Amino acid sequence: MDNIFERYPQLKCCEKDIENGLNLIVDTYKNGGKVLVCGNGGSAADSEHIVGELMKGFLSKRKVNDNRLTEELKEKLQGALPAISLTNQTAIMTAFNNDCDPDFAFAQQVYGYGKENDLLIAITTSGNSENVLKAVEVANCIGVKSLALTGCDGGKIKEMATVTITVPSSETYKIQEYHLPIYHYLCAMVEQEFFGGEKFKL
Repeated sequence: MDNIFERYPQLKCCEKDIENGLNLIVDTYKNGGKVLVCGNGGSAADSEHIVGELMKGFLSKRKVNDNRLTEELKEKLQGALPAISLTNQTAIMTAFNNDCDPDFAFAQQVYGYGKENDLLIAITTSGNSENVLKAVEVANCIGVKSLALTGCDGGKIKEMATVTITVPSSETYKIQEYHLPIYHYLCAMVEQEFFGGEKFKL
């Protein structure tokens, strides 16, 4: 983490929350859970990015030693940390937006996918995106923990999420720029925890 603070000294204020967020993700996978991720606009792209880093090798090679698989499959596949981006579920998103209430589209998916030991990563630069807040509200009701990435003063989500990482900016693009090294660090450290390999500095 020191390397992050060398490049982004403004993030030093988030150190404890980043570590708490890491512990949440590690505990999720140790307990057999999966990660759900949601956000809007640039944060939707970040949701996809996070899932990409979790579902395949990021900084380490993730050798597969699964005796259920053929040798070819073991060679071609990589170890995965189960994660789903709620932003790319086009059919259910558009159906729910059209037939029901757009503010509850992520919430519907959390309700459908979410199980005990799962984790919701909820990204909102303002902390007040209604559809993201509703997703966290459902998570709280069904026993799914949540990690929020936000900015400004944390907004409403700060009081709702299990852990909130609030970066020190009120400008959307800067908040998103700060979110990137944070979730890269989280993904790298979770990968290190479960797949080992050389220790990398981001």
